[in-house]
Amino acid sequence: MQLIEKAILPTHWGDFFILGFEEKKSGKNHVALVYGDIKRNTPTLSRVHSECLTGDALFSLRCDCGNQLKMSMEKISQEGSGVLIYHRQEGRNIGLLNKIKAYALQDRGLDTVQANQKLGFSADERDFSLCADIFNILKIKKIRLLTNNPFKVQMLSNAGINIVERVPLITEKNPKNAYYLKTKARKMGHFLSE
Repeated sequence: MQLIEKAILPTHWGDFFILGFEEKKSGKNHVALVYGDIKRNTPTLSRVHSECLTGDALFSLRCDCGNQLKMSMEKISQEGSGVLIYHRQEGRNIGLLNKIKAYALQDRGLDTVQANQKLGFSADERDFSLCADIFNILKIKKIRLLTNNPFKVQMLSNAGINIVERVPLITEKNPKNAYYLKTKARKMGHFLSE
């Protein structure tokens, strides 16, 4: 992973720096949004947010992704400093077109885990060690992680990131994402009732 460039990104929650990263082997791109002054000896409030075009940009009600993204940026801004890594592994890393195929299977009654498995994938194909590389480049060793996902905590910890606190990121459910959230809690162990 290498840092390519950084620039100012003005948002509703204040001015972030946007840093562009490139995977050396694959050439895939990821970004980190850095807010405020990151203090090296203080655990950094952080979010690793996996790309979700449908939720983040197209306002889908099928998931909680867009709301988690907004809530994370707001919490980081309120904290006065922090980092949000936008992890470009769409659809739990099955890709956008396969995600749409998974949506079609969900329309026919399968849950998200069953749909991924029907397409030949595991429930979650993401590799969070790439995000550990970004934290290392930013010289961030201790974080307070905004997440409900125990798998993410475990993978980042295994990659050498010291997670001193898991900060819950509970958003409101709606009739369109209630089954999705229930599946995340029941089959993937997400903590959704803090």
